[in-house]
Amino acid sequence: MKRIIAAVVIGTAVVASAQLAQSAVRKVGVASWYKMGKITANGERFNPNGLTAAHRYLPFGTVVRVTNLRNGRKVVVRINDRGPFVKNRIIDLAYGAARRIGLNRSGIAKVRLDIIKKK
Repeated sequence: MKRIIAAVVIGTAVVASAQLAQSAVRKVGVASWYKMGKITANGERFNPNGLTAAHRYLPFGTVVRVTNLRNGRKVVVRINDRGPFVKNRIIDLAYGAARRIGLNRSGIAKVRLDIIKKK
């Protein structure tokens, strides 16, 4: 009986945490890109052609899938910097990541962020 109760409690907790995580990992907003910089906020040398991004509060090392909602193109980036520091933007992509989703020409675009792996 104790095993059954434990299994039910654990199963309920897993389902609840999965639903909470699913609702917390998706965000829609405006993205931009940046090409300048020497050292990122986490101390790495900035690589403008890298698949990295800046986010205001996600922990460094978090892996995020960014989908350009205009064309459906996707890129997976790792958070290694802080920003964007422009109102109403949710992520700043390194130029290399922006190029992959067609953001380099327009400069900004509406995107969806899905957290793949939170550090």
